[in-house]
Amino acid sequence: MKTELITLFASVIAVLFVFIPHEFAHAFVAYKNGDATAKMYGRLTLNPLKHLDPIGCILCVFTGFGWAKPVPIYPYNFKKYRIGLFTTAIAGVVTNYLIAFISYPLYLLFSVVIMPLAETSAAIFVVDFIRLVFYLIYLYSLSVFVFNLLPLNPLDGFRVVESFTREINPVRRFLKNYGHFILIFLVIESFVCTKIVQYTQLEYFKYFNILGFYLHYFAENIVGYPISALWNLIFGL
Repeated sequence: MKTELITLFASVIAVLFVFIPHEFAHAFVAYKNGDATAKMYGRLTLNPLKHLDPIGCILCVFTGFGWAKPVPIYPYNFKKYRIGLFTTAIAGVVTNYLIAFISYPLYLLFSVVIMPLAETSAAIFVVDFIRLVFYLIYLYSLSVFVFNLLPLNPLDGFRVVESFTREINPVRRFLKNYGHFILIFLVIESFVCTKIVQYTQLEYFKYFNILGFYLHYFAENIVGYPISALWNLIFGL
């Protein structure tokens, strides 16, 4: 029970370091492109209370994927519509990838360099907690990165589709009208498969967990591989 509470606390801290910069990046890039809507709504800030969505954050803590409050933008204020829409859309995920790139070596630093130097039980506990926080920041950042790149409304990936297509494009219209329904289905399907595997002997259901596979295996082993491979090489692992 104690270990679970510590992990939960570390997850909450990690979520803050993942979502707050993500949303701030959207607001900042939109502002730089000429749209002050986010600033008018008080979103051009690192204040967690302005960005966090309770349900999305709880989901991220317990499942590894979630969301924050969408940053309001009015793309017709952009100096260059398509460039502004595209750069604003990818600002959050680019920030998350950079955070993953920074947090992973910090995790290795505390795991490989600092942990062997910890002698007292208190020091070991503190170092172990900090390394856990950095590792969760790394994992959550990758998860949020790939999750938000799904081309489903209202995720960032759909905004990228918007920046490259016209409003009459049938694929864009389909994703706009039905993307959130597909997203809800994927979330529910992932939750059901996870619970079936957790509480029954039907292990093969993990192969039907589409969103879980995408967010965990694909995020960590494919998208995160350049980061882990580089830093493991530098640390001699």
